[in-house]
Amino acid sequence: MMHPADLPETVSVFPLPGALLLPRSRLPLHIFEPRYLQMLDDALKTKERLIAMVQPNPSVKDEDKLHRIGCAGRVTQFSETEDGRYLITLTGISRFRVLSELDAFTPYRRCAVSWDGFDRDLGKAEKDNGFDRNAFLTLLERFFSSRQLSTDWDSLKDAEDELLVNSLSMLLDFDPEDKQALLEAPCLRTRRETLVTLIEFAMRGGSNEEKLQ
Repeated sequence: MMHPADLPETVSVFPLPGALLLPRSRLPLHIFEPRYLQMLDDALKTKERLIAMVQPNPSVKDEDKLHRIGCAGRVTQFSETEDGRYLITLTGISRFRVLSELDAFTPYRRCAVSWDGFDRDLGKAEKDNGFDRNAFLTLLERFFSSRQLSTDWDSLKDAEDELLVNSLSMLLDFDPEDKQALLEAPCLRTRRETLVTLIEFAMRGGSNEEKLQ
């Protein structure tokens, strides 16, 4: 477990639309672009081994503009293929707020960030008091059936609240802006409520204009 004092003031940024990383969750990534291969090599040379996931912000005219909130992950697994690509796993450490983008002498982007306001990310797994798991799983089963998806239902039923909600938030195929709403949820209960809203919305076949704001 990392402590606030261990978190750096600047981070290397991987701007990937639709990719969601949450604290204490794991995100597999396939790294092959030269600039991100360099970013990974540089990260592995540091004690923290952090890479920050931030989504581009399509609501801003500047196509390079980033969302203000992202999540940093520690490289906890990596393997190299014969042709020089990397398969890695990031374990979510903490969300952060982007303060500014730096004029970096690197092929990848770097940002100055603040970790203030995300203290719960560095603590123990969150609980969701009042979570009606049976109702949630019933809704999820209907959603999976409508999308012709399959899963290990026994594992879902046995999963802890945070693992269940966060894993589904990361894995289900929602639009990038909806993923951002899940990331920015202040607590597990709010994220679960947002997730339920998105699932119910998808099952109604809503249009893009009705997406969460």
